[in-house]
Amino acid sequence: METLEFIIYPDGRVQEKVTGIVGASCAEVTAAIEAQLGQVLNHEPTSEYFAAKVQQYNMANTHTTYSDW
Repeated sequence: METLEFIIYPDGRVQEKVTGIVGASCAEVTAAIEAQLGQVLNHEPTSEYFAAKVQQYNMANTHTTYSDW
């Protein structure tokens, strides 16, 4: 599940936390929001940022044999 969490501090700072998005694509998701919020002071990538997407492939193996009957 992809989530964006925002904490707004009394002095106007906004902390943004992204979870559920693997790899650097989280930057694409948050770019428009960050542009509207103002200057980004700090980025702290999470372990999900450095994780690789795992793709699972389902393959069906068929083996046909012929008899000399």
